[in-house]
Amino acid sequence: MPDRIRRFSFGLLLLLVFAFVLAETEEQTDKVPELMNNDRLDAIIRRFSDEIEGRKGYWQFSFNERNISVITDEKSDRLRIIIPVASAKQLNETHLYRIMQANFDSALDARYAIAKEILWSAYIHPLSSLNEQEFLLGLGQTINLANTFGTSFTSGLMQFEGGDSKALQERKLIEEILRQGQAI
Repeated sequence: MPDRIRRFSFGLLLLLVFAFVLAETEEQTDKVPELMNNDRLDAIIRRFSDEIEGRKGYWQFSFNERNISVITDEKSDRLRIIIPVASAKQLNETHLYRIMQANFDSALDARYAIAKEILWSAYIHPLSSLNEQEFLLGLGQTINLANTFGTSFTSGLMQFEGGDSKALQERKLIEEILRQGQAI
């Protein structure tokens, strides 16, 4: 008899766990994720600086001694975070080669790019599917990539294996951005 009661109790426990998991899953699927837009992004960006120039859709501010531009186009569903790094005219063949290596394995979601005679650190993402955490990680990676130009060429999040970079991790800045950006 005790064995039968134990099996019944275990079966009841499994049924309760299954019901709980099912309820949690249904609750999560009922929650429609809020789409990112300029209003939500404006609130997030204002956590980093009181001195923001521009307007919704085009913000300029300084953080961690870097001039940052965040540009969005709600109609085209795009977001871009860009930071000027250096004059493109100052880049030599070694820099360009190393930049391409970093774009493969250590830049991750941010990238080096050249436009208007400037080397940029850039993060590009669809706007509406972007969540707050992704924006904060993108911001941190873009700053790290600008800061590590000429040294480790890394976004600091991690390193994709199989490439040539043996970069040091710049995780500290990303953790600070996550902490500050989520402190409401």
